[in-house]
Amino acid sequence: MSLKDALNKIVQSVDGSLSAIIMAYDGIPIDEVSVEQSEFDMQLLSVEYATVLKEIKRAVEIIKMGDLEEVSISTTRTCLVVRVLNDDLFAALIMSRDGNIGKGRYMLKLKSFEVLQELS
Repeated sequence: MSLKDALNKIVQSVDGSLSAIIMAYDGIPIDEVSVEQSEFDMQLLSVEYATVLKEIKRAVEIIKMGDLEEVSISTTRTCLVVRVLNDDLFAALIMSRDGNIGKGRYMLKLKSFEVLQELS
């Protein structure tokens, strides 16, 4: 299964999905799938959240609470669920506020193994 196939599966199976992306912590996108034209600039959104995620990851390491696995960010218009893939990459699912957040979290976790296999 290709990266695009895995991202498509996530987006198609989660109600309210806008985009799924695999990205490096430096903000470089590896692959992305969007379901429709969005009023949001998904690349900019992902790059900005990558910066925030790096800081969260650093804080978790300093506090020595274990490895960061997942982060969710909810706003009045969107919800972003991020799943850490490895030390360099993460997968993010961007949904409308009324999207199925629980299923989004589940699908990111489920497909992260396939994505890692594809990246190796």
